[in-house]
Amino acid sequence: MDPESVAVTAGLGGFVSFFLLAVALYFLMRNMNTRMRRMAYREEQESKPAAGGSDSGGPDSSGPESGTTKSPDVA
Repeated sequence: MDPESVAVTAGLGGFVSFFLLAVALYFLMRNMNTRMRRMAYREEQESKPAAGGSDSGGPDSSGPESGTTKSPDVA
């Protein structure tokens, strides 16, 4: 047997192990993304009450338009 003619490959075992590592990495990254989004959402929700309730951003917030608009029907 000539040592130069023997091909050494990873074979089926190498392919299966590499595939399983790739699948595990996919699920780990997906889980990390979910946790990071959840953490950012919780921080955002915790910072809203700390910022104060005065900035509601709604139409009845105190501003130049508040109570000064008239409907077009009123003469």
